[in-house]
Amino acid sequence: MFLAKVVGNVVSTQKDEKLIGSKLLIIKKIDEDENIIGEPVVAIDTVGAGINEIVIVVTGSGARNATEAGSSIPADTSIVGIVDEVEWNKR
Repeated sequence: MFLAKVVGNVVSTQKDEKLIGSKLLIIKKIDEDENIIGEPVVAIDTVGAGINEIVIVVTGSGARNATEAGSSIPADTSIVGIVDEVEWNKR
C-alpha cells in the first residue's frame, strides 16, 4: 500500500467488460510532505475519490480483488481509501 494524490481522470468508452462502470483515475505517489514523487499511474477507484484528494492505493492481487462484488478485475492498481489526515513521526 502507498499514499498518492489524484491528479486526473480517464474516460474510456471501449474497455474490458469487467471494467464497465468503474471510474479510472490518474494518481501519483507522494512523500511525507505530500510532494509528488512518482510517475502517473491509472487506478481503479473503488471509493469515490476526486481530483486533488490523497488516497490509499493497493497494487497486485489486492488491486484485482478490491471491488465490492469480489470478482477479479484486470487491474494492477486500485484506490481503496480516501485519507482524512496523516500523522508523521518526524525525528
